Amino acid sequence: MASHHAPERHRRVTHRALPLGVLAAVALVGGLVVGSAFQSGSERVAQRFTQAWARADYGAMHRLLSKSSRSRYPGADFRRAYENAQATSTAVAIRVNDPNGTRGGAVRVPVAVRTRIFGTIRGEVALPVSGETIDWEPGLAFPGLPRGGRLMRDTEVPDRAKILSADGRTLAEGAAGARSSPIDGVGASIAGGMEVPDVADGDDRRRSYARGFPADTPVGTSGLERALQPQLEGSPGGTLSAGGRVLARSEPRAAGPVRSTIDTRVQAAADTALAGRFGGIAAIEPRTGAILTLAGVAFSAPQPPGSVFKIVTTTAALDAGKVTPSKEFPVQTEAVIDGVPLSNASGEACGGTFKDSFANSCNSVFAPLGVEVGAKRLVATAERFGFNQPPTIAGALASTLPAADEIDGPLDLGSSAIGQGRVLATPLQMASVGQTIANDGVRLAPTLLASSSSKRTRVTSARTANTVTRLMEGVVEYGTGTAGAVEGVRVAGKTGTAELGDTRGPEAEFDLADPTNTDAWFTAFAPAGRPRIAVAVLLVRAGAGGAVAAPTAQPVLVAGLKR
Repeated sequence: MASHHAPERHRRVTHRALPLGVLAAVALVGGLVVGSAFQSGSERVAQRFTQAWARADYGAMHRLLSKSSRSRYPGADFRRAYENAQATSTAVAIRVNDPNGTRGGAVRVPVAVRTRIFGTIRGEVALPVSGETIDWEPGLAFPGLPRGGRLMRDTEVPDRAKILSADGRTLAEGAAGARSSPIDGVGASIAGGMEVPDVADGDDRRRSYARGFPADTPVGTSGLERALQPQLEGSPGGTLSAGGRVLARSEPRAAGPVRSTIDTRVQAAADTALAGRFGGIAAIEPRTGAILTLAGVAFSAPQPPGSVFKIVTTTAALDAGKVTPSKEFPVQTEAVIDGVPLSNASGEACGGTFKDSFANSCNSVFAPLGVEVGAKRLVATAERFGFNQPPTIAGALASTLPAADEIDGPLDLGSSAIGQGRVLATPLQMASVGQTIANDGVRLAPTLLASSSSKRTRVTSARTANTVTRLMEGVVEYGTGTAGAVEGVRVAGKTGTAELGDTRGPEAEFDLADPTNTDAWFTAFAPAGRPRIAVAVLLVRAGAGGAVAAPTAQPVLVAGLKR
């Protein structure tokens, strides 16, 4: 049993504005300006300056500085002064109002800064206008800053939230720097790890700082700790001060326990099936989009999907009226496109009806079929399935294929149609493809949050999805995926053996008999017709999908069927 830790105490850390050498890139969204037609010349200059500030146009602001100010504060230093102040204050938007008169030789402009952790900070800046320019100094980078002063942030970090499984069991708990799980094995494998962002990784540190956290706050780097980072971290608090005067303060707010969609039994089955091999397993509940398991590199290492991508190609071809299950194709060992042979996985003669061609995964049929379908339709179908789309899980990498106008002719298109060329996918993406077919052609964006609903996308008609389901059943009944069968259950599946090399030319020659030259894939759902689980397995440099990935998926399917 993993050890338990006492609740984490709030950490209090004092921060100055970031040094000039560290850019704090904070996008100010929605800056607003209120104007007036009755203004003096000085007030109009001040308003142009603050209008530019509201839209984060630092170049326009700098051009309004006096010659001596521009010389003393070059554009890069000027910009950093504002960005550092915004990062320290956690600013997200600025609103400026009409100038409020001139006192002491400076135009007073009311400013409201909306921040992530301090609410809205209201004050004014006093702009010394001289003719058509402004005599600027760094104290003008934030309302309330005294001349020569700097913003200081004293931060209190809240406790990190617990991660719960779908049935409420604790998967991870404790301080951010010392997380543990009371569930041996399963909890640690799915929870993932946390680290302090490396000093060299300035982007991560800047993002943490701009959200109000100290730059050295540990963040999730893998598993659920990474995928649920925004939900787990809570909201920091503390004080914002300048020149010894407190401008704003807030209390830290810890997030409540986060209930995930992970099923511990399915996760345990996936961990056992993966058995330490390099690869990934993902499983999704077909009717909700809930992610049941993420094992290994399930969402973080896109690889060529090989023939599991033929589910996408088949959907596009059926929708275009290019095929029916009974349509006949030549029985041959390869297809020649642009003078280049694309052979079947083992060089076997393959073809016959489209049903048999799908069951036996005939490249000699699918590469020319992809060319006939066309790049626009193939890519559009893939994108509805989720390719080329931002992942819905934090930390997940996108699955991609070239845009239609970037596919370089028939050979590139034929290679894409069989999941080779420049097509890349994660197990999570291919589990989503299986989920879509299982759910009558409706894709539900994968989710890890039990409390959230998934975005729905109609990818294809229920009729097409049902046809693809029957074709996938043939794969498991008598085709390349028989090792994924579950006794007494209708399993729909598709194998993939992805060649790890350029499949688009003569230089593609390499030894397919060597299992380290291919990735093994299997995508499946069950029971066909009334699905309860969709699974995808990737085993990197492990051989043929039917021989390696299909039997790996089988116990995960069984675990899902027992839910």
